[in-house]
Amino acid sequence: MTKPHTGPLSGLKILEIEAIGPVPFCGMILADLGAEIIMVNRMTRSGLGIPCDEKYDTLSRGRRSIALDMKSADGKEIVKKLAMKSDILMEGMRPGVMEKLGLGPEELTALNPKLIYARMTGWGQTGERAQIAGHDINYISLNGTLGTFGPKDSPPMIPLNMMGDYGGGGLFLVIGILAAALESKASGKGQVIDVAMIDGSNYLMSVIHMLSAGGVWKDGLRGSNPLDGGLPFYSIYETSDAEYMAVGALEPKFYKELLRGLGIDGSDLPAQNDPAGWDEMRRIFTDRFKSRTQAEWTKIFNSTDACTTPVLTMTGSRQDKINQNRGLYSLSGDVSVPTPAPRFSRTKTFVAGPPVKAGNDTVDILSDLGISAADTRKLIDQGIVKTGK
Repeated sequence: MTKPHTGPLSGLKILEIEAIGPVPFCGMILADLGAEIIMVNRMTRSGLGIPCDEKYDTLSRGRRSIALDMKSADGKEIVKKLAMKSDILMEGMRPGVMEKLGLGPEELTALNPKLIYARMTGWGQTGERAQIAGHDINYISLNGTLGTFGPKDSPPMIPLNMMGDYGGGGLFLVIGILAAALESKASGKGQVIDVAMIDGSNYLMSVIHMLSAGGVWKDGLRGSNPLDGGLPFYSIYETSDAEYMAVGALEPKFYKELLRGLGIDGSDLPAQNDPAGWDEMRRIFTDRFKSRTQAEWTKIFNSTDACTTPVLTMTGSRQDKINQNRGLYSLSGDVSVPTPAPRFSRTKTFVAGPPVKAGNDTVDILSDLGISAADTRKLIDQGIVKTGK
């Protein structure tokens, strides 16, 4: 970490066992919020996930890192010592792997009864699929989430890995950890948290299940519903320069602003909420949006309540003046990254430093545990730990 953190989680000590996807994302959030995190990295890279050079691995920022062999007796002892000094341990192994290492919740909470043991998996700690591999796309396909994305008459559209890995996984891991930490202040006890991507992404669909139960959402009819592009006034339109505008003018007052910006007399259109006229309405909107460039439409709609905005690329988002004025991006080392959210008036948060190289702090962490320089050298020579410097 480049400087002392003032965030609201300052003083919270977390031990993070290296994983991919939602676990490091959760760790990044907690580090940006001020938590003190020690990452236990593998001796060699796992080969899981999508390869990325360490210098761009901004999810790893804000930690101190020790690289060690958790299968070795000495490596296990080091993890146990670290767990005894931690408030929280978070891991993303398949169910049972940490137990086989002798580092499961039962073993570590016996050493530290206040330890919160947060577990992140795709299918959960129990159930028929618990031991089966999967990725974001699999978890959201089985709980009905994936099938809601995309236009009609086409295969479902993959929503990146936002719904499973990060929305249903990493963010729920953050929620679970913060809730358990708050409860622990009252009870003085730790507990085990079972976070599963299939659970979290399903929970994110609560409002869609509500709309379905109320007859507003047509299950299985993708691209025909209020929030999936089925409405011509909640959709995406191509501009004359082959860019796009996003239209979200659901409410009548915002719909009127949309028509005003488009230069359309509402009396010439079908009623806003008459499904019989939506095809004609969409055709008119499509033709009108293709009459100007994205920049021209953006200038027209920027200061209105038409809920109409340009569809920007990530590069375009970084270059957008409104986003720049809001401070939407910061630097993690030399890499431009999204600025931490939310924002606090007193306990300020910030990007908690550049990406951290695996094993960067091995020597210092062992010294903090009372392990001598000579013993540290032996551990390095024996291949039990390594440094990243």
